[in-house]
Amino acid sequence: MASSPITDFYAGRNVFITGATGFVGVTIVEKLLRDVPNVGTLYLLMRAKKGKSVQERLEELKKNSVFDKFKELQLESRLSKIVPIEGDVGLEHLGISPKDRQTLIDNVNVVFHSAATLDFFQSLKETTNINLRGTRRVVELCQQIKNLDALVHVSSAYVNAYLTKVEEKLYPAPEDPEKIIQLSETLNDDALKELEPKLLKDHPNTYTFTKHLAEHEVANVASKFPCGIVRPSMITAAWKEPIPGWTISKNGPQGFFMGASKGVLRRLPLDPSIIMDYIPIDVVVNGIITTGYYVNSLQAKNGGRPADLQIFHLTSSTYKPFRFELMTDKINSYLHDYPLNSAVWYPNLRLVKSLWVFRLSAILFHFIPAIILDLVTKIGGGRPILVRLHKNVWNSLNTLEKFIFTEWHFDSKRLLALSKTLNIVDKKKFFIDIGELAWDEYFSNTILGVRQYLSKEPIKNLEKARRKDKILLGLHVALQLSFWYGVFKLIVCLTGISTAKAALVLPVLYYLFGLL
Repeated sequence: MASSPITDFYAGRNVFITGATGFVGVTIVEKLLRDVPNVGTLYLLMRAKKGKSVQERLEELKKNSVFDKFKELQLESRLSKIVPIEGDVGLEHLGISPKDRQTLIDNVNVVFHSAATLDFFQSLKETTNINLRGTRRVVELCQQIKNLDALVHVSSAYVNAYLTKVEEKLYPAPEDPEKIIQLSETLNDDALKELEPKLLKDHPNTYTFTKHLAEHEVANVASKFPCGIVRPSMITAAWKEPIPGWTISKNGPQGFFMGASKGVLRRLPLDPSIIMDYIPIDVVVNGIITTGYYVNSLQAKNGGRPADLQIFHLTSSTYKPFRFELMTDKINSYLHDYPLNSAVWYPNLRLVKSLWVFRLSAILFHFIPAIILDLVTKIGGGRPILVRLHKNVWNSLNTLEKFIFTEWHFDSKRLLALSKTLNIVDKKKFFIDIGELAWDEYFSNTILGVRQYLSKEPIKNLEKARRKDKILLGLHVALQLSFWYGVFKLIVCLTGISTAKAALVLPVLYYLFGLL
């Protein structure tokens, strides 16, 4: 039976993971424990939060839905390989105690750095501290580790968002990192905000700017030990593992599928004709793990000297492009295949190409229903949140416009070449080639996963939810008929025209209304 070189590489090696409680980090943990039985200790950087110790947070982590299959596969004992390390990438020396730091220095072999602040609206001071200085702190630790075999830095395909065609290479730094660090330490947020346009130049926000600078922190040490950078695009639900459709992230399509399935999100500002670069979480994790193995193997081939910095795009735009026009009609069908028992109205999602048209339609289809539903919720003693949520979306539109209506092309030739170097076992176990991904089936599974893992609705209540969906459809049709009958009567009343003429006006209004 053929062996797995990647599994063999990680066997017995200890791994340090930052961002381990996030979408990417926790999935790395699950994959290593499930598919690398002899992996060493997994040291997870965690911080005490909301009055809970790191040990308590670790117990919470073990209950994450990503590990749901462990009981069925009888792998629960492998969770004992996880060791929490109290710390924070935003603190000096990562906030790690001298004792724990020495443990890492003496024992760690591979480092996966996935911690970052992903907030596009975060101040430059905060993103510099977490994304830039946080990466520098991880790199400083790596230089102290006695037997480091690989460092893999999780970047983003959008660190070069000022370009629409991006290659798998390191681009010149947009600014001097020392200057940015000094400014973030000496100026307050208001003063930094004034300087932002000059500092960021063509970067759309502080996130892409500081993540770009962070790549150069890794590049600075690539001659000292094996280093790799992976650049995922928008990370979406699982394609195959641990369960098709699994997700804990509300970013990207998962978030708007969640709102649409509730019946509260009815319009989405999105051009269905442009390529949306989505990449499944399991492909991302396999890419990270494979990169760690690969950069180390290059060192062995290079006479024990680290090879050049390796950069890989974990993207789909130039290899398996997805456009919503491929399945505009199917999305609503999938929402009704897997409806929510907690839906407040009949789901019907439409994509709107224009931002100003979306704003107009949002008033009609989002804010007015939200005001009514929030009022009902308040009367019932609940906490009204819909108006606030829609306001947040409204206020973020200008910042997100570039990401909504821009088509990027991320070259992934080097990643595909890497896939071809793997043997047949690793190609299957650590798949990074998405050539066989079927987007329609994938999004059907994603909507089911959103239902189960984000909306927390079990499969057993699906039939009950489908019965409710039919009732909501009846109410939806009845409301539409009532609305247009009211419009018809209003036209007759205000204009004094005959009902026959009013009947001719009605289709025109219906058509115009349908554009929203």
